[in-house]
Amino acid sequence: YSLEQFYLSLFCTGKNSFKTESFKTKAGWGYLIESNNKILIRQAIILVINERKSFTTEEDALKTGNLVAEKLNKGLSPTVTKNDLILLKIKL
Repeated sequence: YSLEQFYLSLFCTGKNSFKTESFKTKAGWGYLIESNNKILIRQAIILVINERKSFTTEEDALKTGNLVAEKLNKGLSPTVTKNDLILLKIKL
């Protein structure tokens, strides 16, 4: 049972609503995704780059978190690619 299958089983029911919030990290910003008052994803670093780095701005963190929530609402994997970040104009 993969993480992707877990997310898809949770979110394909259409009964979940997702809330995106930002939070401050030591070196910038991160985002979290909540559903039914439970934190499902807490992302403090940008995983698709080669260094451990937080988002530079709160806006960048929220734009990325909103993309993840949108993917989950569509029943897609919450994976964010480097191309996704480029399209969102996230500072890397």
